[in-house]
Amino acid sequence: MGHSKENNNHSEEPKKEKKKKDKDKPLKKLNKKGRMTKEFYEAEIQRLQNELVKLQYWVKDQGLRVVILFEGRDAAGKGGTIKRITEPLNPRGARVVALSKPSDIERTQWYFQRYVSHLPSSGEIVIFDRSWYNRAGVERVMGFCSNEEYQEFMRSCPEFERMLVRSGIKLLKYWFSVSDDEQEARFRERVENPMKRWKFSEMDLESWNKWVEYSRAKDEMFKYTDIKQSPWYVVESDDKRKARLNCISHILSQIPYKDVSPAPLKLPERKIHDTYVRPPIEDQTFVPDLYAE
Repeated sequence: MGHSKENNNHSEEPKKEKKKKDKDKPLKKLNKKGRMTKEFYEAEIQRLQNELVKLQYWVKDQGLRVVILFEGRDAAGKGGTIKRITEPLNPRGARVVALSKPSDIERTQWYFQRYVSHLPSSGEIVIFDRSWYNRAGVERVMGFCSNEEYQEFMRSCPEFERMLVRSGIKLLKYWFSVSDDEQEARFRERVENPMKRWKFSEMDLESWNKWVEYSRAKDEMFKYTDIKQSPWYVVESDDKRKARLNCISHILSQIPYKDVSPAPLKLPERKIHDTYVRPPIEDQTFVPDLYAE
């Protein structure tokens, strides 16, 4: 018995060394198909999300106002990227604006009016999941605006954005680009997966049938609105993981920041009040434990 125990001890040492070597070994970025590996992505997204937290502390500390626009094809990966950006952030200082179609009253207002009300105050980050560029995209292609309204938008939008930048707002605009083959694959997944079916609407079906029209509208929009004060940044998004990392890395590079994170609070020992008697636990109504053994 003593002999076998000694052998077991010896056999454990190489395993520990192997685990240590595996831990120190650089993670492989891409798989055989050229797509980003899950292991590398998860490690890198955690690192970048830690940096996003530092960025938010800096934005609040300096009283900055940040606006980030996300536009692009349907199923291009905008929502997934926005989710990864906001996951680690304090929602009191970072919010997402995703407006539905304008009401009857909003249709009578100055076009930019309902977007202006969502712009950030001091220390805030506002992310627009689609924005005023609806007019240059879906409204133009689907005929929801007149040609006069479209032409006025193209004239007004660059001036509107220059005004935002002059006011001190940091404006970042991202266009998510996806190939037609990849978009088709994602649309089919949404149709077949009951949990994703809500993401595929009749409007998405129309956009699928108007691929060329949307391409033309995007090219025309860039011609007018890709300006020096607020340029468009294109994110190649056929590889969702890579697109998320590239976009977040770029956001971090566009806003110089320092780590002003507060020191962690010390949790004191809990005070015990011997004189307090809690009511009987039987008086409370509990959710049934359906998963008890």
